[in-house]
Amino acid sequence: GLAMSSRNAYLDAGQRQRAAELNRILKALVTALEGGAPVAKALENARASAHAAFDGVDYIEVRDAETLAALTDGPLDRAARVLGAVRLGSTRLIDNMAAKAGG
Repeated sequence: GLAMSSRNAYLDAGQRQRAAELNRILKALVTALEGGAPVAKALENARASAHAAFDGVDYIEVRDAETLAALTDGPLDRAARVLGAVRLGSTRLIDNMAAKAGG
């Protein structure tokens, strides 16, 4: 669950374990969206989890897969990307993944 990146060399063993939480948070966000949860509520939950897990949160977003326009209303009705950037110590971690329109 931890992306391959040269930045990970800056993480100690404990931080590496914590870093994998970003991937889990984004996976949970995708699952909620694909299950039909309203985008705003799913984002609220993901952001709260990120704030609890990391030293700082730059962003957790849901964006249109084609235009990268922010999606915030209603259930997901098109292909999207979920994006996250957080801080763990002095290291900035980034990740993203695809989400399909939910049910």
